[in-house]
Amino acid sequence: MGFFAPVMDYWIDAVQRSLLFLDVLRQRGNQYHVHIAKTAPHVLNYQVELVVDGRQLEQAVNYLLVKVIPPPGINVDPTLRPFVIVDPRAGHGPGIGGFKADSEIGVALKAGHPCYFIGFLPNPMPGQTIEDIARAEAIFLKKVIELHPEADGKPCVIGNCQAGWAIMMLAAIAPDLFGPIIIAGSPLSYWAGVHGQNPMRYSGGLVGGSWLTELTSDLGNGIFDGAWLVQNFENQNPANTLWTKQYNLYSKIDTEPKRYLDFERWWSGHVNLAAQEIQFIVDKLFIGNNLAAGRIETSDGKTIDLRNIRTPTVVFCSKGDNITPPQQALGWLLDLYESVDDIRAYGQTIVYTIHESIGHLGIFVSGGVAKKEHGQFSSNIDLIDVLPPGLYEAIFEPKTEMMAHRDLVADEWVMRCESRTLEDIRALGANSTADDRCFETADHVSKVNLALYRLFAQPLIRAFINPSLAETIRKSQPLRLQYDVLSDDNPLMPPLATIAEKIREYRRPIATDNPFIIMQEMVSEQIVAALDNWRVACETITERRFFAIYGSPALQAAFGIDRSDTHPFRKAPKSKLYDELRRIRITELKSQIPVGGLREATIRGLLYAGMARGSVDERGFEAVRRIRETYDTTPLPAFKSIVRQQFYMLLLDTESTLAAIPAMLPSDMDARKKALQIIKQVLSARGELSTEDKRRYQRVAALFGVEEDVEPQGSLTVVPMTRKETRKDVQTKTP
Repeated sequence: MGFFAPVMDYWIDAVQRSLLFLDVLRQRGNQYHVHIAKTAPHVLNYQVELVVDGRQLEQAVNYLLVKVIPPPGINVDPTLRPFVIVDPRAGHGPGIGGFKADSEIGVALKAGHPCYFIGFLPNPMPGQTIEDIARAEAIFLKKVIELHPEADGKPCVIGNCQAGWAIMMLAAIAPDLFGPIIIAGSPLSYWAGVHGQNPMRYSGGLVGGSWLTELTSDLGNGIFDGAWLVQNFENQNPANTLWTKQYNLYSKIDTEPKRYLDFERWWSGHVNLAAQEIQFIVDKLFIGNNLAAGRIETSDGKTIDLRNIRTPTVVFCSKGDNITPPQQALGWLLDLYESVDDIRAYGQTIVYTIHESIGHLGIFVSGGVAKKEHGQFSSNIDLIDVLPPGLYEAIFEPKTEMMAHRDLVADEWVMRCESRTLEDIRALGANSTADDRCFETADHVSKVNLALYRLFAQPLIRAFINPSLAETIRKSQPLRLQYDVLSDDNPLMPPLATIAEKIREYRRPIATDNPFIIMQEMVSEQIVAALDNWRVACETITERRFFAIYGSPALQAAFGIDRSDTHPFRKAPKSKLYDELRRIRITELKSQIPVGGLREATIRGLLYAGMARGSVDERGFEAVRRIRETYDTTPLPAFKSIVRQQFYMLLLDTESTLAAIPAMLPSDMDARKKALQIIKQVLSARGELSTEDKRRYQRVAALFGVEEDVEPQGSLTVVPMTRKETRKDVQTKTP
């Protein structure tokens, strides 16, 4: 057709794409109905077996503990600590932590760890609370520990998004049940943020507080529809919700449907929450911001203080996350601690890493993130567990051919933990006192509005609502309704299947250089830009409205908030009893300085020689692991205890701690030389020693009574081992 050929090609292609697009939406609707009809719908990509059913507990909950069955070709080591992945219950169903092979579960299995998964059913048990769920999860962890008596450490628990703060609460109540904790995209400091970005923190105040949450639960006859939470997520990015997601499917209709439908199976699998659960979350966390301030109590009067956590905490967040920005993921550190010394005084190890661009879901869904960050956390979990108390940032560098001792690196990335201070957290952005006054005012307004709603409106609404009407309202929720309309339940949709089948039979995609395809892409980009501009304008208005309303001097004065008061509103209280216990502990540590033998002296010397670096490289720890597994059968928890004790001694009194080393050493000079050689091997695992490293090493050598040069000695001389070899395997080898 000459000049008109590109027009006709594009027109035919557009019609075909449109019909195929509608057919995929039809399949999505049918998939939705099949999925929600299941008793325990999930999107795990693994076979599982039930271990504990929360419905059978004394206080029944809709949570389940399952064991993940490793796929063919993957072998797990029973002596390695198990991993327990907990998915968020924030409107979506369970399984996203094991959605595909490159996932949190996938990389943990690949590293040889047994894996368990804590999921949930679509509907809550009558009357269940957040505290009931915490008790159930404690039972689950006790069961996992019981099933792995040979494991070299307590379970590593991963909490995604909302599950992160739930796990942290439980770890503060029952710290003995936990190994390292990894919280991914988890908001713990809900007020935190910076002006001009991520306005979700203002939403509770702008609707007048949590009365709307109570109303929604009442309209559901005591059940809160999780689809409303998903709706909130979608509202944060209108460009993606209204255009990009659908256009991506339309423009790639020949290749995209499977990926689209797989994701939609999780995104559309809405679950419900009990009214008591969601009200607690909104009042205590989203609006009240009480968790980081230590102002949440259990039913038996125990205060939930995150400073009670005794195992390392890994915080994974992203600058591209508009749901949990880095300020909300890390701001709790500023609420709880005055300095890094304060973190150390509580015996806590906190490691954080900040991705530059990945979005909220990508933190625990992206295959690239799973292979890099989560893969490194899984393979280096023992390193994280043994790290001395303090604040660290995890840095990931690619392994290269020129890298020193690259044989000590199992994967394609090298993890290094660098010391940080609270100033690094503040540099990310923090609230001013004036900002916090506004959020405090919003909290007071929320309480008043909730009380008024409960007094005047709630009795009438509860009298009017019955289970049948509540179910009708739930089905009419906009997100749920679209799946009914675009499915075979709509008599207009089934013929699409036949039409789409014929189109696929004769489908011939248009050439990518067609000028109208190029114009289509340009129009799409303009639509996205317009929607993004609209979002930015709405966010700006939202922020200004919030501070205009809750920054009002009259409103603040009405609730007794003094504008001249510069003290933090949500600073966690300190205990005089704790100060006394810390003083006793310091006295005890100082008395233990002369105590120990060659092992303690070697660890002490290694810590001193490496402390000036301010960082720990996985190559150094891998060298320690190989040496320890070959020559020392000390279990990891005991080894960790020795490392921490020696570290504290060096912090408290460096000179006295070093001066005690000669008396701890045996008279056997060969044993001393061997121990000193171990220190040198570990120090040189990451490459050439710095001037300060050499100076410190020379001082340690003098304390050991050995004259040594300080140049690196090449590769390690211990037996090479893979991460999956067990201690029993090692004991049969000859060093």
